[in-house]
Amino acid sequence: MEYITLNNGVKMPVLGYGVYQVPDLEECERCVLDAISIGYRSIDTAQAYNNEEAVGNAIVKCGVPREELFITTKVWISNGGYEKAKASIEESLKKLKTDYIDLLLIHQPFNDYYGTYKAMEEAYKAGKIRAIGVSNFYPDRLIDLCQFVEITPAINQVETHVFQQQKAAHKIMEKYNVQHESWGPFAEGRKDFFSNPLLNEIGKKYGKSAAQVALRFLIQNNVVVIPKSVHKDRMEQNFNVFDFKLNDEDMKAISALDEEESAFFSHYDPETVEFLTSLGK
Repeated sequence: MEYITLNNGVKMPVLGYGVYQVPDLEECERCVLDAISIGYRSIDTAQAYNNEEAVGNAIVKCGVPREELFITTKVWISNGGYEKAKASIEESLKKLKTDYIDLLLIHQPFNDYYGTYKAMEEAYKAGKIRAIGVSNFYPDRLIDLCQFVEITPAINQVETHVFQQQKAAHKIMEKYNVQHESWGPFAEGRKDFFSNPLLNEIGKKYGKSAAQVALRFLIQNNVVVIPKSVHKDRMEQNFNVFDFKLNDEDMKAISALDEEESAFFSHYDPETVEFLTSLGK
């Protein structure tokens, strides 16, 4: 496993396992245990995923010392604001069956996220969280937050894949010393991701799949990735991306796949914002 060092000195695996859309608690627990058995040490969940309890059960049962694991969760919109966020952090700790969370993110830049961040800073200072950050913050919101908070976010987790590479946002994150993390590194299979001719052609040179090439591309661009699969063989495949390196020609070719737009939604779209904020009430 390769690691990156966050802006507060905490080390984080560049490759983790995500449990988005695995709400069944038994299946989620099984998936996390499978991932840990393969070698994953970073697990990414969220309050809104409704599976923190399953991740907590796996943490207890896996047999790997807690200090070797890196657990991420996120504060949902409905828990926005200082008091609600503070209570939700305690609830997440309880569900995850742990004394501390390695990385806590604001899930979406809506509701009173300044109040939420204040509660996170407080929990960080109390030793309940090792690193704090944000998710889905576009450059304008990220800059605004960085300018006024006491503790600079360690991470910004945003949609990032070969079709939406976030090149401009990446530069802003580098400027403010915020680590870029990808959600949806496979675009959830949209745009015929896994059958993409270029990714498969490059993969053949290295004996790798399109998915492995896509993950390697992001990792070589200093982007943390958290691919999700409920199939153990796919988990193993996603994990095996450290025994090859894309050359400059391959990196340049994949870079040209960038369409510079979301495959899912835009926070600049009023209907999207109305939908997301309605989930927080």
